[in-house]
Amino acid sequence: MKQDAKPDKLFFPLEEISRRSKLDTDTIEAWEKEFYFLNAGRTGSGKKIFRRKDLDIILRLKQLLEADGLTLAGAKRKIEVEFGLAGRTHIHPERLKKTLFQIRAQLKDIATDLDKL
Repeated sequence: MKQDAKPDKLFFPLEEISRRSKLDTDTIEAWEKEFYFLNAGRTGSGKKIFRRKDLDIILRLKQLLEADGLTLAGAKRKIEVEFGLAGRTHIHPERLKKTLFQIRAQLKDIATDLDKL
């Protein structure tokens, strides 16, 4: 899809991303989990919204996977280069959340041990 064919918007609801990309919402949500660079936000009512850059990435991912026949890993590397994401260290939000919960549990254990002294 050409840049000028998109409306002048900053954010797109998940349903609109689905319609524009001709991908079902489950696929988009799976890609969001798979690719650290896709991060939906939430509206006040809890609906998922994506940035214009996310829409561009989703459309390019679709092309790389379907038309060009790349694997998920190959498409990820290509997107990182094309969108200037290469070389950055990223941690998926869910992995970060899990690690923070583990650290919290360890700190509670340490605090409990200190209280015993």
